Amino acid sequence: MEILNLSLSATNRFASNYLEQSPDILPFFHYRFNDLAEDQKRLDELSNRHFPREKVADHIEKFMERFPSSEAVNKSITKLKQLNSVVVIGGQQAGILTGPLYSIHKIISIIKLAEEKERQLGVPVIPVFWIAGEDHDYDEVNHVFIPIEQRVDKWSYPEKVRQKKMVSDIHLNKEVCLTWVNNLIENLGETNHTKELLNFAEEALMKSATFVDFFVQIVMELFKDYGLLIVDSGDRNFRLLQKDNFSQQIEHHREITNYLLEQQSIIGKNGFPITIDSNEKAANLFYYHPKSKERILLEFELESNRFVGKSGVVSFTMEELIEISFQDPAKLSNNVVTRPLMQEWLFPTLAFIAGPGEISYWAELKLVFEHFNIKLPPIVPRLNITLLERAIESDLNELKLELSEVLSRGTIEEKDQYLETIKDREVSELFSTLKSQLLKQYELIEAKTNQLDKSLVPLLKKNENYLLKEIRFMETKLEESVKFKFDVILSKFNRIDLSLRPDGFPQERVWNIFYYLNQYGTNFIKELMELDFEFDGRHKVIKL
Repeated sequence: MEILNLSLSATNRFASNYLEQSPDILPFFHYRFNDLAEDQKRLDELSNRHFPREKVADHIEKFMERFPSSEAVNKSITKLKQLNSVVVIGGQQAGILTGPLYSIHKIISIIKLAEEKERQLGVPVIPVFWIAGEDHDYDEVNHVFIPIEQRVDKWSYPEKVRQKKMVSDIHLNKEVCLTWVNNLIENLGETNHTKELLNFAEEALMKSATFVDFFVQIVMELFKDYGLLIVDSGDRNFRLLQKDNFSQQIEHHREITNYLLEQQSIIGKNGFPITIDSNEKAANLFYYHPKSKERILLEFELESNRFVGKSGVVSFTMEELIEISFQDPAKLSNNVVTRPLMQEWLFPTLAFIAGPGEISYWAELKLVFEHFNIKLPPIVPRLNITLLERAIESDLNELKLELSEVLSRGTIEEKDQYLETIKDREVSELFSTLKSQLLKQYELIEAKTNQLDKSLVPLLKKNENYLLKEIRFMETKLEESVKFKFDVILSKFNRIDLSLRPDGFPQERVWNIFYYLNQYGTNFIKELMELDFEFDGRHKVIKL
């Protein structure tokens, strides 16, 4: 394996400007990223704040007992209790079989940056992955995409979830899931590693009860040797640690919303789109209904001075909600606005690893953080990675395609240019002339039909369209015949797109790590982790 660094634009303008640290972006953040002087300032800020280190470390230790572990994990838990330790943290939903590749890339980013900062700063730096287990968007986590017969094939876990349950509460039917996983892996194609991968997946599944369990079992088996710690925001016991913070959020809910909207207004006036959907009624808190087991978003009604759920299904005064936060905080959970706040109250965060969209929404929280006299952590863009297989690299070279162009937009332009070169001009002209002559003759026939019997005009039109359809059919058949002669070349274009820009999207947003584990074995992650990654904003192409 080797890394090729490329300069590619980010997926949105805000993230691109942030990578460049442009002057119009910097005022929305408290720190520059990838700057040791800024890291030292952050350490100084964190040293003046208090964190529930012992409680959080004890919770993580207990939570992770049932998952694959190592001496490195135990060491990270011990380090977290030290007064001078800090964390590099990032998070994602618990997608089945780990979801899209970017979840794996984010974990790699967290671990690698933690290792780098510990060397540079001489303080304990722990990698932490925050699972958004309280999220209830089941359709986001219940599927993966795999390549089958030169196309993108969506594989959805077959069990339906009707309620808005937290992902942490969604239990797996092990028999159904095992059949689904086995079929999926077998459809990836038989390799020297398939049997090992089937055993790996089955073992992880048998030790799991929920979607989150299955996710953590896989992730920790792959990354346990790197000291990764995991928290699940949907875990009841984790939310018990948050009661004081929930009460603060409830008491200051108006200020949180107002400062969010104010910061969004500033960003909007600077010509950037807004990421977080909010309004003046937003309470930025969910209530977990014990009977329906649904997660209900709360709003604050000024008229009644109460926090209410959709259609009035629940209603609380501020005092009642604060009481819940102390007596039963597991009934409360954060939204996209308050989750970062909660994270920063619980963890001494040296850096937050963010995807392009996350960079945007953190910028919208600056005034909210300032209200609580804390700063946004340095936001470090996660590693953007593309895995380049040898056969695909060979196809690129043969077709003389520029890798950076293919990663940005696929091969459609080059493929169209190639099709033009192989087109039989005489056939095209013959059919074009035929269609033109047919249309002219039918114009004359239609004029005569209008004179003789207007009622026959619709039938004439139908007859005309039928003949045109038959001509197009024959034209297509001849074009396909020409293409077939050049099928080997056209297949190379298709293979490149399928691997690097499946359905027009970046590879990391579509493909799943299990395809690569099947091709290269479960040691694939270990080989990736042996590479030296630079957090320089450039795109990492890993040649396999």
